[in-house]
Amino acid sequence: MFVVAGVSGNTGRVVAETLLAQGRPLRVLVRDSAKGATWRARGAETAIASLDDATGLTRALEGASGAYLLVPPQYGADDLLAVQRRVAEAMARAVKASDIAHVVLLSSHGAQHAQGTGPVRALHHAEEAIGKAARNITIVRAAYFIENWAPVLGEAQKSGVLPSFLTPGRAIPMVATADIGRVAAEMLLRPAQGTRIIELEGPAPWSPEDVAQAVAVALGRDVRVQGVPLDQVVPVFTSSGFSTGSAELMREMYEAINSGHLAREGGRAVLRLGTLRPGEVLGKLLARTTA
Repeated sequence: MFVVAGVSGNTGRVVAETLLAQGRPLRVLVRDSAKGATWRARGAETAIASLDDATGLTRALEGASGAYLLVPPQYGADDLLAVQRRVAEAMARAVKASDIAHVVLLSSHGAQHAQGTGPVRALHHAEEAIGKAARNITIVRAAYFIENWAPVLGEAQKSGVLPSFLTPGRAIPMVATADIGRVAAEMLLRPAQGTRIIELEGPAPWSPEDVAQAVAVALGRDVRVQGVPLDQVVPVFTSSGFSTGSAELMREMYEAINSGHLAREGGRAVLRLGTLRPGEVLGKLLARTTA
């Protein structure tokens, strides 16, 4: 039996679907029964618990051989790091109390650093807290999500401009959430002994211009990159519903990416490459909006 969190999101959904497709027994973690109806219809068990509820999560993990866990973003919170720290600590208590044999934890490039990485700082703490509690753990440190470009696709479609806080002309690792889910499911089926760190990227690094070209092909029109100064990060994100504190963390994250601070650790970590490219991911997103 495998327990999967985040099935309403991109990565957890793919983990769960991959396991079901292979006929593996599955228990999905949801916050209310209605969200589990679709999964029950497909043969999965459901466990009702929040990731910050150590008691409920312990019950959900008991009897399972492995679990996929993640620290969900709560960008509207005034103190994002404090909220996510509480979630990570609750998950650590549940992992310890349930004595589950293996945990796959979604993390990020740069989580080896305690400071200077914006919201990724919360994942550094999660790795430490859950890593100490788990009998065996696989940490999947993912690169910048290709899906992070989704909010600016409308502007590209409307004006042929792709705004970017990433440095124009500089290629960085990116990865599709479907690749994250697929690799996480694979790791559940091949449990670690001790601690295993997977650093996951797409098949190649891409620059904002590469992404613009992929979007241009999908749209059938020219698309150019427009670099946006980092002093615009906070107003842009607060206008999208982020708290000021969360928006300031996003600025720190973009500064860390552009400076190279938020990057792979290497060394003890194992590098894995996904298969999906920006055109495949963003083309599907654009097709949904124009259908």
